[in-house]
Amino acid sequence: MPRPSHPSRFPSSPSPSPSQPSGKGEVSDLKLQLRQLAGSRAPGTDDSKRDLFKKVISYMTVGIDVSSLFSEMVMCSATADIVLKKMCYLYVGNYAKVNPDLALLTINFLQKDCKDDDPMIRGLALRSLCSLRVANLVEYLVGPLGLGLKDANGYVRMVAVIGVLKLYHISASTCVDADFPTMLKHLMLNDPDSQVVANCLTALQEIWSAEATNSEEASKEREALLSKPVIYYLLNRLKEFNEWAQCTMLDMVAKYVPSDSNEIFDIMNLLEDRLQHANGAVVLGTVKVFLQLTLSMTDVHQQVYERIKAPLLTLTSSGSPEQSYAVLSHLHLLVMRAPILFASDYKHFYCQYNEPSYVKKLKLEMLTAVANASNTYEIVTELCEYAANVDIPIARESIRAVGKIALQQYDVNAIVDRLLQFLEMEKDYVTAEALVLVKDLLRKYPQWSHDCIAVVGNISSKNVQEPKAKAALIWMLGEYAQDMTDAPYVLESLVENWDEEHSSEVRLHLLTAVMKCFFRRAPEMQKTLGAALAAGLSDFHQDVHDRALFYYRLLKYDVATAERVVNPPKQAVSVFADTQSNEVKDRIFDEFNSLSVVYQKPSYMFIDKEHRGVFEFSEELGNLSIGVESADNIVAAQIVGATDNDLLLSTEEKEESTVSSSNGSAYSAPLYGGSSLASSLSQSELAVSSSITPANPSPTGLSLDDLLGLVSSPAPAPSSSPPSLKLNPKAAMDPATFQQKWRQLPISLSQEFFVNPQGLVALMTPQILLRHMQGQSIHCAASGGQAPNFKFFFFAQKAEEPSMYLVECVINSSSSKAQVKIKADDKSTAEAFLAMFQSALSTFGMP
Repeated sequence: MPRPSHPSRFPSSPSPSPSQPSGKGEVSDLKLQLRQLAGSRAPGTDDSKRDLFKKVISYMTVGIDVSSLFSEMVMCSATADIVLKKMCYLYVGNYAKVNPDLALLTINFLQKDCKDDDPMIRGLALRSLCSLRVANLVEYLVGPLGLGLKDANGYVRMVAVIGVLKLYHISASTCVDADFPTMLKHLMLNDPDSQVVANCLTALQEIWSAEATNSEEASKEREALLSKPVIYYLLNRLKEFNEWAQCTMLDMVAKYVPSDSNEIFDIMNLLEDRLQHANGAVVLGTVKVFLQLTLSMTDVHQQVYERIKAPLLTLTSSGSPEQSYAVLSHLHLLVMRAPILFASDYKHFYCQYNEPSYVKKLKLEMLTAVANASNTYEIVTELCEYAANVDIPIARESIRAVGKIALQQYDVNAIVDRLLQFLEMEKDYVTAEALVLVKDLLRKYPQWSHDCIAVVGNISSKNVQEPKAKAALIWMLGEYAQDMTDAPYVLESLVENWDEEHSSEVRLHLLTAVMKCFFRRAPEMQKTLGAALAAGLSDFHQDVHDRALFYYRLLKYDVATAERVVNPPKQAVSVFADTQSNEVKDRIFDEFNSLSVVYQKPSYMFIDKEHRGVFEFSEELGNLSIGVESADNIVAAQIVGATDNDLLLSTEEKEESTVSSSNGSAYSAPLYGGSSLASSLSQSELAVSSSITPANPSPTGLSLDDLLGLVSSPAPAPSSSPPSLKLNPKAAMDPATFQQKWRQLPISLSQEFFVNPQGLVALMTPQILLRHMQGQSIHCAASGGQAPNFKFFFFAQKAEEPSMYLVECVINSSSSKAQVKIKADDKSTAEAFLAMFQSALSTFGMP
C-alpha cells in the first residue's frame, strides 16, 4: 500500500539528538573553561584542552551548533601539541565554510603556524588554510603557498602542491597570475620526493586541462606532459612512487604516442615487472599501456594477450570478491575481442560455491564467450550442474548460457537434448527459461522443430506463468500449429482467459498466434479468432488494441493478403542482434581500466545527464510509495468507445465515419461484447483462399463479422445518462486518514490513457498540475518523482456527502501515458469520478 510521504506536505516531529546538550548552559560552560585554559601554562593544561576539544568536536559531529566557541578555540590553539592543532584545524575548517566572517579570525594563527619549526604543523596549517575555500581570503593564500612550494620538508611541499590546486578552483586567475603552474612544473621535473612529483603531475593535468579551452599556451603545456622527455623521466622513477601515483603515471603513459617500434619495446620492457605487482590497479594500468601501444602492431598485439593472460587470471583468484569482479570485467572485455586465446583456460571461469552471485554471473558470461568446438561439451556439462543451484538467479543464468552456446552452432545435437531435458524438470523457473531458449533455437534451426515440438506439446499453458515464457509458448503454438494437435484448443482456452492475463506482451503474441493458426486450421480457429479480435479491440493497452484493429482491417480487406502479411515464408535467423554495436565496444576498450569496463558502457552514457536514461521506477518514486498493490487486484479497463477504435483512421476517414454509411464505404470496429459492425463484406470480397476455406462455406453475402462470430443481438437503446457528479471544493484529509483509508479500500478502477503534449510540457513544473486539479475540486495529498516519471496521490469528496475518492496517478512523460488507480467509498460512482478525473487531466496545459 503506497504511503504518501512528501516532506513538504507531511510534517514529522523532530527527534532530539542523543548527544544534544540539555541547554545553552553546557555550551556556555565549555566556552568559560576554554577561555580559562587559553592563557594558562600550568602543567596538564594540554590534557585538559584535549578533553574539552574532544567534547566540542563530538558536538560538532552530531550537528550541534558550537560556532560560538570559535574565538576560544582559536586562542587555545596556541600550543605545540599536534593533536590539539589537528582538532582545532578540523573545527576551523568546518565553520569557516558556512561562516566566512569567522574565517577571518583564523588567518593570523594559521599563517603563524605555517612558519612553525615543526614541519608537520607547517603542513597541517597550510592544508587547513587552503581548505577554508573562502574567495575573500585568496590574497592570504598566495604567500604561504609560495613558501610551502620552496619548503625544505617534502611533506610541506606535497601539501602545498595540492593547495595550489585548491587555490585554482577558488580563483583561477590568482593561481595563474602567481605563476604557480610554472613552479609546479619545475618541482615535477626536479623534486627528489616522489610524492611531490606525483602531486605536481595530478595538479598540472587538472589545471592545464581546464585552461586549455581558453589558452593556447595551456594547451601546449598539456601536450608537453606527453612528450618523450617527461614520459621517460617518469618511467625511470616509476618504482619510487606508491601504487596510486604509479596508476596515475601509467594512465598518462597509455596516452603517449611512441615514434617507432623500438620505443614501444623499450617501454614494455621497462614495465614488464609491473605485471607481477601485488596491486591489481597497477597490473591493469600496465595492461592498458601494453594494449594501447601495440594496437597498430597486429602480431605483437596478439602476443600481448598471451602475456597478460596469466597475471589477470592470477588476480581473479586472489584478493576480495570486488577485486575479482573488476578484473573479471576486464578479462571479459578481452575475451570478447579474442575468445580463441582464452579457450583453453575455460576452467578458470568455473563458479565456486562461496563466490557472490555477481561474480558467478560474470563467469557464466565468460564461459559462453570462450565456448568452441573443443570445449563445448565440458562447459555445457558444468552449466547443467548450475541449473539445479539453490540460487535461482544463477540457475536461470546458467540455462541462458546453455542456450547462447547452442546458438553459436557448437555441438548443437547434444545441447538441444540438454535443453529439452530442462523442459521436463519440475521447476517452474527452469521450464520458463528453457521455453524462451527453445523458441530462439527454433528460429535459427527450424530442422529441430519435430523433436522440440514433441516435448513442448506436453507442457500445459497453465503451468507457465512468466510472461516471456508464456509468450514463447504461444509463439510456438502459432508457428507450428500444423504439428501440434491441441494448438487450436490451447489457444482457445487462453483467449477465454484474456482478462486474467495482465501482460501486454502475452496478449500481443496471442493475437498473432491465433491469426497464424487460423490460416492453417481455419474451421477450428474461426470462433477463437473472432473472440480474440473482439477482446483485443476492447483492450485498454494501446498496442494490443492497435494490433487487433490492424488484423481486423487486414482481414476485411483481403484474407489472402492478410496471410501473406501475418504468416509469410520465413528464413532461419543466422545471427541474432547484439546488444552492443562494435563502435560501443571499441569505445569501452579505449577506456580500459575504468568504470566503463565494469558498467559495460562508455563513460558518456553514465556521466552526462543527457545520456543517463530512465532509472528504475521504484528507485525514483520509492519514497512516495505507501505500499505495493498486488497485480491481482487490478480491475480490467472499462469498455473502449468507438472513438478509440478509430485511432488508426486518417482525418478523411474519421469524417466519413461520422456520416451515414449507406454506401458501405465507412465502417466501425466491433465493440466489446460482440456489438454488430456497421458494414460487412460479401463472401466474394472476402476472397478466402482454398487453403483456409472453412469446411462449411458460408452463403453468399455473409460478412466477416458473421464468419468470426462478432455479430450479436441489436444493442439496447441507450439509457438516460446518470446525473453529473459534484465534488466538494473544500475537501480536506489529513495524511494519517489518507494512509489508513488507502490500506483498507480495494481498487475500484484502473485505467491507462494518454496525456496531451501541452500537459507534458507543463508537467515540468508539477505544482501547475496540482493547482489545475484543485480547480476541479481534486486535491493532492503527495507528489514527487522526476522526469520521465511523476507520481501523484489525489483525493476528492462527493458534495454534501462523506464519500471519498482516492487516486494514485503515475505519469510517464516519455510514453505520454498516465496510469490511474482509483479507490472509492461508493463504488457505484467510481466510474463517473474516473470520467471526471480523466476529463480534468485531459485539459491540463490547454489554453
